[in-house]
Amino acid sequence: MHKAGFVNIIGSPNVGKSTLMNRLVGERLSIITSKKQTTRHRIMGIVNEEDYQVVFSDTPGVLDPSYKLHENMMSFVNTAITDADVILLVTDIFEKQTAHQETLEKIQKHSAPVLVLVNKVDLSKDEDRLLKTIENWKQLIPRAEILPISALHGFSTDFIFPKIVELLPESPPFFAKDELTDKPMRFFVSEIIREKIFENYAKEVPYSTQVEVEYYKEKPNIVEIRAIIYVSRSSQKPIIIGQQGAKIKRVGTQARKDLEAFIGSKVFLDLYVKVDKDWRDKEAELRKFGYQ
Repeated sequence: MHKAGFVNIIGSPNVGKSTLMNRLVGERLSIITSKKQTTRHRIMGIVNEEDYQVVFSDTPGVLDPSYKLHENMMSFVNTAITDADVILLVTDIFEKQTAHQETLEKIQKHSAPVLVLVNKVDLSKDEDRLLKTIENWKQLIPRAEILPISALHGFSTDFIFPKIVELLPESPPFFAKDELTDKPMRFFVSEIIREKIFENYAKEVPYSTQVEVEYYKEKPNIVEIRAIIYVSRSSQKPIIIGQQGAKIKRVGTQARKDLEAFIGSKVFLDLYVKVDKDWRDKEAELRKFGYQ
């Protein structure tokens, strides 16, 4: 008997979905920052054993769209709910209900089993709060199994995986057994650079940027990469570059170190900044950047 299925991680922005995904997969596939709405794509991480294949999906935080980009991000979430064999609904100790009512209703109506994971329990010692949170989610999704966890520190996360395997349907594998993800290397390069942008810039600037890998070449002792950082307004370009190029140099240095660890090779990284006015609302640009 072989089991396989799509285990899709859904939840509000900044509740710890990407941290959980990386812990369950055992690889750092999703970027993580302290800012909300960092994840923009549906990112699959595949865990293979002889008798099962678990296809995890990290998804963007649920939201009410302000741009066409957000609409496309929510389409990734909706597709992930539709094709889920198991839903991991991630919340946290401070959240009474997931941030998007329509998403909650879709999960309530779906037939797939649901694990509600109450994350960040390490940040509160109030047992009454935890008990009330668990009781609240029991009422919202009566069929769900609820588990308090800390994805960051690994508290109770060991209980999740056996439960997932138990819930998986019998099926042949969906992907080759040696695959880890559905995304190409260029995608992860752009995501690592984008993570450093989120870490180094404030307010709206990181949300207005997109990274495109223009050139990626593996050579015997080094990987050469040229990437473009797009901004949506001309006033943001000097902010990204910084005085005498100091800001973009710092982003490049931090990204290069993480890329070398991820790729397992020396990296030469060249970054450029271009203006792509209002790219978040342009269908053609969103297709180019992989949001459709």
